[in-house]
Amino acid sequence: MQNKICVAVGISGGIDSAMTAYLLKESGYRIIGITMQTWDKNIAMEKVLKSGCFGPAQEESIRASAILCQKMGIEHYVIPLQEEFQQKVINYFCQTYLQGETPNPCLVCNAYIKFALLPQKAKLMGLEFDYFATGHYAKVDYNKELQRYQIKRARDKNKDQSYFLAFLSQEQLAGTLFPLGDYTKPEIKKMAAEIGFGELVTRQESQDFLQSSDLEVLFKAEEYQQGEIVDINGKIMGTHKGIINYTIGQRRNLGVSGLPEPYYVLKIDAINNRIVLGTQQYLYKNRCKATGMNWVSISAPEKQFNAKAKIRQQHTPADCIVTPIDDRNIEVVFAKPQLSITPGQGLVLYDEDLLLGGGFIALSNNDDAEHNA
Repeated sequence: MQNKICVAVGISGGIDSAMTAYLLKESGYRIIGITMQTWDKNIAMEKVLKSGCFGPAQEESIRASAILCQKMGIEHYVIPLQEEFQQKVINYFCQTYLQGETPNPCLVCNAYIKFALLPQKAKLMGLEFDYFATGHYAKVDYNKELQRYQIKRARDKNKDQSYFLAFLSQEQLAGTLFPLGDYTKPEIKKMAAEIGFGELVTRQESQDFLQSSDLEVLFKAEEYQQGEIVDINGKIMGTHKGIINYTIGQRRNLGVSGLPEPYYVLKIDAINNRIVLGTQQYLYKNRCKATGMNWVSISAPEKQFNAKAKIRQQHTPADCIVTPIDDRNIEVVFAKPQLSITPGQGLVLYDEDLLLGGGFIALSNNDDAEHNA
């Protein structure tokens, strides 16, 4: 029994991670469950709570994870990562907002915490396993010709989470399993109900990063301040409550009223502590740059090529031309203007179902130059 290949499954207390463990166990693997503990009790998060992965409700998720593992007859371990999470994810999250960009903590967490420090620290604690697995809806294959591990979109395109894996390394992919990549979400729910995990089918899933509805709980009061809200001509329209509370394309809670038509956040000017508003037509842009590219399924390209790009998880991949600037930077020109290209968010390139690589959308000096009337 002990000679079986052992897989450590990242258990979150939800249906996807539970079914990942179940499917692997049914396939003959020996399974252990590991749950990362990232919540720092020193953060005063007493505001209105919502569904999210970081916050005081994580303690309940850890208890739920332990119960699930007990029900499946597998060992469960909690891996403390509060300090590492603060350094790698929370600090990145806050600094990105203060720079006038919008962070994507899931991309950073997956690359530096979930698929790196979580299994590493588990092994340092004495746990022995051959592979690490999560409940992400994605696929990993090995291309013998290229001698590379490649990420592919899941069978269920509505649930596909390959976007969030764009910064994983070859070493990480070599030791990772994604059992849910060949299933649809309805199939997983049906299977869970059939094997006696019906309570997971209706459980609310975490959709956000922060459980608080107020980002300010992560910042010091002196780190942000009020400033001007202006239109595209520089006319003062009101006062904002700190640039950390705004993102490109935002329409609600702008701090202005009595407008003749809907206005949106067009630009976050961190240098001058200004929020620029305008009508939706100015949110459409046909180009952007991406930095920090991680080429997953292919080597860093040297020539211009065609691809499809996602500028956020819920964005439909859009046709574009990619021009490499160097191994880590690219320029992307879209066939059609895209709505709310947001600096700080991940830009992930695809060739059909194959994830080519991903980077972070960069601030542009000519953000106001490209728009569609």
